[in-house]
Amino acid sequence: MLYIVSTPIGNLRDITLRALEVLKEADIVFAEDTRKAAILFKRYAICRPLLSFHEHNKAFRTKKALTLLKEGKKLALISEAGTPGISDPGFYLVRACIQESISFTAIPGPSAVVNALILSGLPTDSFYFAGFLPSKKGRRKRRLKELSSLSTTLIFFESPHRIISSLQDIKEWFARKQIAAVREMTKVYEEVIRGIPEDVLLRLQSKHLKGEFVIVIDNR
Repeated sequence: MLYIVSTPIGNLRDITLRALEVLKEADIVFAEDTRKAAILFKRYAICRPLLSFHEHNKAFRTKKALTLLKEGKKLALISEAGTPGISDPGFYLVRACIQESISFTAIPGPSAVVNALILSGLPTDSFYFAGFLPSKKGRRKRRLKELSSLSTTLIFFESPHRIISSLQDIKEWFARKQIAAVREMTKVYEEVIRGIPEDVLLRLQSKHLKGEFVIVIDNR
């Protein structure tokens, strides 16, 4: 059995009892970032073997995982933070298990998407998660143009290195829309900046930016 285990997105106390139980009983844990996994393991005295599973080795590691699962091993998969399979390579392993008729289940827990949506204060009855925006400016603008036609709340991930340029492009297509830029969720310096894109951009330009961002746009 493969267990897809949600882990904290910041505060290490945000982990379920069931997630800890599965991690402590797994034969091997596949982790998107073994260094971050090691921090979690140390905090909760989890002594299980760790193997990396990330975007650059997912094909090789999936073959390894399938072999172990067919041998009857109990495997756990964790992402860098939050719920595996959401804009990360965990999806690749899940699809492979389906193709090979291998059993898997998900241990629910923190999700940056839902957490940011709630913190934004924007409508929650309908939303569209668009993952990461393209890094190239031209492709990003085309993607934002496509998304501007959707009458719903929009959510994307963005890195601190591209947040300013992305907000400049967001301003072009969503100039009068209410948005929220959320970062450092569940941590000491959790911050939610709300307003129209120009206002959010001005406030962020004066800050030393770090930590991954989630952008939420009310596009109804």
